Amino acid sequence: MKKIIIATNNEGKAAEFAELFKKYGVEIETLKDYPEIGDIPENGSTFEENAKIKAHTITRKLHLPALADDSGLQVDALHGQPGIFSARYAGDHDFAANNAKLLSELGGVSLEERTARFVSTLVLAHPDDESKDVIVEGHVDGLIATLPSGDGGFGYDPLFYIPELEKTMAEMTMNEKNAISHRANALVELEKNMPDWIN
Repeated sequence: MKKIIIATNNEGKAAEFAELFKKYGVEIETLKDYPEIGDIPENGSTFEENAKIKAHTITRKLHLPALADDSGLQVDALHGQPGIFSARYAGDHDFAANNAKLLSELGGVSLEERTARFVSTLVLAHPDDESKDVIVEGHVDGLIATLPSGDGGFGYDPLFYIPELEKTMAEMTMNEKNAISHRANALVELEKNMPDWIN
């Protein structure tokens, strides 16, 4: 059975990828299985660069295929910010502070002008040949609400409002969110472009 290393310590994220690769007879492991790799610095200037850094660090150290994603929130009224800094917009992975800062930055901006999107870029890295890497992107569009609502999800989910569903991501069930999320859409694109070398 083939093996792919997912560049995450997040069990929920790993489970999403495991479901996709199961049909290809591929076993999934994560960074939790390889503590010797340690923290991987994400010092790229785009989602794609950060995902490549994570994936290629793993392929170089383990000589196995690796899948990495980098994702975040882009708000049009803030010229695409917080972008690659989404997780540490107001402090490292402090979700409440990040949301508070986002609301403060958008003070006085009407709901109609609070257009935004969640973006996820995936890099599936070949262990021996970077030219065979597969790079895909998924996104979901919405608006930044004026007040947080819902207690599900994490991060910016309480503020990310989907007009078509008339609810924030934090008000959705996990199945509802997984059906429309940026990562789910990126996974669809990945499957469309699944390389021959997986088999």
